[in-house]
Amino acid sequence: MKQVHEVHFITELFGKYDGSSLQSYLEAGGFKPLQQLLAGGSEKILKEIDESGLQGRGGAAYPTGRKLRQFLSEKAPRKFVVCNADEGEPGTFKDRELLRRNIYQVIEGMIITAVCTQAGEGIIYVREEYTNIHDHIEQAIESCYQHNYLGKNILGSGFSFELRLFSGAGSYVCGEGFAMCESMEGKSGRPRTKPPYVKQAGFLNLPTLVINTETLSAIVSIIRHGAHEFRKYGTAESPGTKLISVSGKVERPGVYEIPFGLTINEIVNGLAGGMKNGKKGNFVQIGGASGGILPARLWDTKYTYEDFSRAGMSVGSGAIVVADTETKLLDYLKVVQDFFNHESCGKCTPCREGNRQLRIIFDKIAAGTATAEDFYRMEIVLDVMGSTSLCGSGKTEVVPFNTAIKYFPEEFAVFAEFEKRAVI
Repeated sequence: MKQVHEVHFITELFGKYDGSSLQSYLEAGGFKPLQQLLAGGSEKILKEIDESGLQGRGGAAYPTGRKLRQFLSEKAPRKFVVCNADEGEPGTFKDRELLRRNIYQVIEGMIITAVCTQAGEGIIYVREEYTNIHDHIEQAIESCYQHNYLGKNILGSGFSFELRLFSGAGSYVCGEGFAMCESMEGKSGRPRTKPPYVKQAGFLNLPTLVINTETLSAIVSIIRHGAHEFRKYGTAESPGTKLISVSGKVERPGVYEIPFGLTINEIVNGLAGGMKNGKKGNFVQIGGASGGILPARLWDTKYTYEDFSRAGMSVGSGAIVVADTETKLLDYLKVVQDFFNHESCGKCTPCREGNRQLRIIFDKIAAGTATAEDFYRMEIVLDVMGSTSLCGSGKTEVVPFNTAIKYFPEEFAVFAEFEKRAVI
């Protein structure tokens, strides 16, 4: 296998300056992209983001340039930009590194986004479990206020932007836009019915742009170096780089920035140092707890939006959880299902009751009492959840189970007559 190296486009300043010092960030070239925006106008910057092909890095993969232009068209006395740093998905910790090691770039990305969309207020929504970096973020915000990168009349531009930190309550569902808005309003974090959409009536029923931490950081790097430099990485359909969180049974778990187009095999056995203790790989889960299960025989699949789509999965949150042959798939799926059962907000029947039914079935699998009827019932539950759940959480919770059934039919031999019906 060829030697594989991570790249440093978004993470170029990691380790090159004191992440807690605004002065160090300025000396490393920080806030020059913002000054470029203030001097040249928003349209030039929006065009650069369009040309980069940047897609949202929070999981939905929506074109960022289009998202910003749509939010710009929303007119209201108050508009909010919200950095989604909830990152509540197991196996996902890339945004934590951006907040910890380059918080000023995240803040600069928020200011640039606010200027381009004419939003006057911003919130960094951080999961409660990241309490240890809350003070670090607050200090960075205060430093930006002291040096007029935040507040009234930023750098004499006439543009004002107020920013604050909000700590979530530890709910996985609050990563969804409307649930996040409900949480910030002091309510239980539950999604709302659409339409209207978050961009139209989100926080306080005002236009709200919820955007991922990595996306904000990428915007700054793209402006700093140009869309053409970003597109030197990746593929035609998946341009640029991606931060991934690799964990599980590998020698070197951690956060890596990769160009789209590497194979899973290159990531696991190259960047991550191979399987821990020389064990044989069994499967990976791609994109977080609601991501697809990919068997080791398909680890030559390329890490791109298009290749994952053909395999029935998605990039998702950027997580890659690696399992060896000592990890039993059904045991792993039961842990995943326990997580969803615990984290379902309970607002809609398909997700609430569907998870309850799945838990009953997986308890029977663990006890060795599952039957063909249980498998048929599981198929129905997964179909209903995926088709009718209120928010993206319930809709995507079915992915790990559906892909496991597709790629590991032999694991479901606990169900009588299942092998006759399995998709190979």
